[in-house]
Amino acid sequence: MNFNDILTLLPELYLVAAVCVLLLLDVFLKPEQRNITHWLAIAITAVALWLVIDGQPAQSVTAFHGMFVRDHVAEILKVFALLSTLLVFIMARPYLRDRNLHVGEFYSLTIFATIGIMILVSAGSLITVYTGLELLTLSSYALVALNRDSRLSSEAAIKYFVLGALSSGMLLYGMSMVYGAAGTLDLAQLHLLAGGVDMTNLMMFGLIFMIVGISFKLGVAPFHMWLPDVYQGAPTPMVSFIGSASKLAAFGMAFRLLESGLGQLHDQWQVILSVLAVLSLAIGNLVALVQTNIKRLLAYSTISHMGYLLLGLAAGTQQGFSASMFYVIAYALMSTAAFGVILVMARAGFECEEIDDLKGLARRSPWFAFLMLLTMVSLAGVPPMFGFFAKLMVFKAAIDAGLLWLAIVGAVFAIIGLYYYLRVVKVMYFDKPVEGVELKPQTDKPLRWALSINALALLALGLYWGPLLAWCQRAFAG
Repeated sequence: MNFNDILTLLPELYLVAAVCVLLLLDVFLKPEQRNITHWLAIAITAVALWLVIDGQPAQSVTAFHGMFVRDHVAEILKVFALLSTLLVFIMARPYLRDRNLHVGEFYSLTIFATIGIMILVSAGSLITVYTGLELLTLSSYALVALNRDSRLSSEAAIKYFVLGALSSGMLLYGMSMVYGAAGTLDLAQLHLLAGGVDMTNLMMFGLIFMIVGISFKLGVAPFHMWLPDVYQGAPTPMVSFIGSASKLAAFGMAFRLLESGLGQLHDQWQVILSVLAVLSLAIGNLVALVQTNIKRLLAYSTISHMGYLLLGLAAGTQQGFSASMFYVIAYALMSTAAFGVILVMARAGFECEEIDDLKGLARRSPWFAFLMLLTMVSLAGVPPMFGFFAKLMVFKAAIDAGLLWLAIVGAVFAIIGLYYYLRVVKVMYFDKPVEGVELKPQTDKPLRWALSINALALLALGLYWGPLLAWCQRAFAG
């Protein structure tokens, strides 16, 4: 280890030190002083974001003999992972306070999970991939189980832990097969060796298990069984984090393993990803049609969106990877906005989790109904929203890569998906309010401002999406 290694890992090392200080400080704070932890966690995350942006290298650099890579792909994913974490912190406070969950563990576990994301997307070795992944997932298990008095939350945490451990085992088993075939853990060397004829069979065996592990983390069908239960059972702020920042990490892991490591086997993993994309699009969109719980609807929506993400990954081109990154950024912002509306409408004794709970929202709170409208039409891919151009880019990447049939399947299911998104809009604007259900938005100003900026950004980025797409394209240009 040398000083350059430390500088390369400065944002991650800073976050580790800062969260340890936060943990120690929180021990001495009284429950009524928990706002200090809240604002300190926001400041820590904001400084980490500044360190990532300010220290962005002009070209790719490595640390610890190539185990850690700091390039433009990692930097973009870190920026939006930290932004998602900031939004979750700002929006979560009223919800947690009303349910006696406003504890320091929420902030420290979320920051530890964010550190895992940052390590994962910068992985230059199979060891680094697994280290970052386990730091993220172990923290996420604890976040889902944070509401110990809720049977639903405890059940969701157990399911998440069991299935997550199974997927991690499969991923690790696949890595061991790949290591046995290539004799190296370094992804750059693995990329050079992956096409060797004498190791193709063993390498393919490992590749399949690694894709299974990636599929669990992305939540694509048929490895999606944990997603609806976790979304419904976990506290909403935790779901918002899992549905946004964690998806950025899953994309980063998929890129590092499939392209940086096994890019020579593109013809093999393209077929597998194409099949998984079709299954995700079909199951996600069709099952979402019959959901009455809005968090389960968003869970199946996530499955379908991961199917669109796979369209770009399956292309296996620079255009495809940049389109997939553009898509996962769009999805992260749309997800935080959708759960932000749930958070602003929820209060003590009322979760606002059923679609019918939003009946008549436009009459009682027209501004937040408008923000939910922007979010739903963006998720549906209606122009000129951000989500429309994200879908357009992955469709174009798939067509240019010779996957016209896959783009057509995606377009068909995009039309089907319009129904359940517009059903939420119809309930808000055309249905009468439910008697006895009084929709009173939270009065917390930071929550209102953060949600408003988040949702309006979906419209702004839909009208002015070029610079962000160009940034994503430059990340893969080298």
